[in-house]
Amino acid sequence: MRSTPHKAVAAGAAALAALAAVSLPAIPAAASSPTATRAAACTPAQVVTNGGFESGTSPWTQSSSGVITSRSGQTAHGGTSFAWLNGVGSTHTDTLSQSVTIPSGCSTATLTFWLHIDTTETTSSIAYDKLTAKIGSATLATYSNLNKNTGYVQKSFDVSAFAGQTVSLTFTGTEDSSLQTSFVLDDIALDTSGGTTPPADSTRTPAAPSYTVSLSSNTSGTVWTGHESVAFTNASSTALSEVYLRLWDNYHGTCSAPPITVSNVTGGTAGALSVACTALKIDLSSPLAQGQSATIGFDLGITVPSGADRFGYDGAFSFIGNALPVLAVKDGAGWHLDPYTNNGESFYSLAADFKVTLDHPSSLLVPATGTSVDTPGSSGRTVTTATATKVRDFAWAAGPFSKISGTSTAGVPVNIYSVSDISSSSAQSMLTTAKSAVDAHASRFGAYPYGELDAVIDNNFWFGGMEYPGFVLDLVSTTALTHEIGHQWWYGIVGDDEYNSPWLDEAFTDYATDLALGKTGTNCWNSVSWASSAEKITNSMAYWDAHSSRYSTVVYSYGKCALHDLRRVLGDTAMTKLLKDYATSHWYGVSTTAEFKAAAQAATSTDLTSFWTQHRIEG
Repeated sequence: MRSTPHKAVAAGAAALAALAAVSLPAIPAAASSPTATRAAACTPAQVVTNGGFESGTSPWTQSSSGVITSRSGQTAHGGTSFAWLNGVGSTHTDTLSQSVTIPSGCSTATLTFWLHIDTTETTSSIAYDKLTAKIGSATLATYSNLNKNTGYVQKSFDVSAFAGQTVSLTFTGTEDSSLQTSFVLDDIALDTSGGTTPPADSTRTPAAPSYTVSLSSNTSGTVWTGHESVAFTNASSTALSEVYLRLWDNYHGTCSAPPITVSNVTGGTAGALSVACTALKIDLSSPLAQGQSATIGFDLGITVPSGADRFGYDGAFSFIGNALPVLAVKDGAGWHLDPYTNNGESFYSLAADFKVTLDHPSSLLVPATGTSVDTPGSSGRTVTTATATKVRDFAWAAGPFSKISGTSTAGVPVNIYSVSDISSSSAQSMLTTAKSAVDAHASRFGAYPYGELDAVIDNNFWFGGMEYPGFVLDLVSTTALTHEIGHQWWYGIVGDDEYNSPWLDEAFTDYATDLALGKTGTNCWNSVSWASSAEKITNSMAYWDAHSSRYSTVVYSYGKCALHDLRRVLGDTAMTKLLKDYATSHWYGVSTTAEFKAAAQAATSTDLTSFWTQHRIEG
């Protein structure tokens, strides 16, 4: 749910992406192979073994003993080891491969790896040295000396067509007769999830989670330790024998050194981490029948990495989004264990209650989700207790922020927390924007329910902005802040499966932002130009991670233009009523594309079939 300024980042990335890979023809359908028959169920798994090369060389096959290495000259993305192909400076070929089995029945299979390229080639037009990534006989991409970069870049490919097959994952690097190019790989993963045949009961569960968290920080607010517990109920008629915790921020580290650690689990038995160490299975002490409840608890450690990110620290200021483990959702498709995406969001969760106690130095202000109360702690420390009801996540920040406060016309308390280089006039401008935005959105979609609203402002955020319930991170930008506050309704109140249906929050929020800023989207659909027949507004993040330069253009811009067009078909009054009623009927629930299309059709006597086809809205 990156804000509108993220489009500028994405636009800049588009030129880089054009150089970063030569994408080759589409992966052939798995049905062409006799081994491609899918089973009725998917067991989510991360199927690459030793993808970080921290456990020796097995089961990789390498062309020479030095490909997997920790020698000087290159550095790992995480840990100490990596795969270094080529870099010889003469005619040379290196290969690295591993046989992988993609489980049958899995609707999503995503291959990711981190790649760094450096070269002494001086040309800006000729690809002398090349790295080819293949799965089975299909070429995923080819990189060359033209794609040199100063650090690692993550690559992502949808390989779900190979579900049910055992195939070779192969990287081949070739150099010509002079001038070296090094292709350095690390943290290779192939995550699978999703089912093709739903079980009998499609009810979303575990339901009504209630989280109780107590954490204490170090002096800088970059390390937090303590305990978390969560009580929940099985809403499904199918007995619940396990749950999964999502440790989302382990994406920002490695499996050998994860920034989020869970230990001493009670109420169940912890299994192995999966999905690049962002999912932890907990086998419950006893199965839960429908309507029964249980509680699991665990010790929790959080180490915030460097970087002005939604999980990171910028100087003295820490931003701690998606750090608390939350329960994954199980529904008719099985457990939703989609991989982390840094291009957008994967954070699908049900509305829950949180009570979070944060013990920290008194020199640090700690804005957080929910309504906060500060009380004196031990010498020189403060205890911030934040309480939030019916929210999908919990986030906070810590640092010597400057704080100003106000109240919107409709009575919502608003707080602006600024890092040290934000001027007082900019902070005041953001306070004015926030008060106006929260009331504008509330007037269209329903009263803001989360008590106070905290906005943390830092112009170093690379992503533009990011929203959490009652808490947003943002740049100094009227459009961006209006967008992030719009997400309080479209994702926060009206939830969705963000990985598989990102348009349901991003397009709706950009549309809401236009309305709040008085923009009508007149003729905006005229600028639409599809990159391929496969490109659709309703594509999942698996698609957008493989076509990242198009993500914001299609999902944000084309998506909101489609909603403007729908308003012109229905009429202003009918569209206003549609969205207000739709929000009310999905308040604290989950929206799907099919449900929205049905609601829109019910609002008009015009057959919308051709509208959905023209605007590439499927589902």
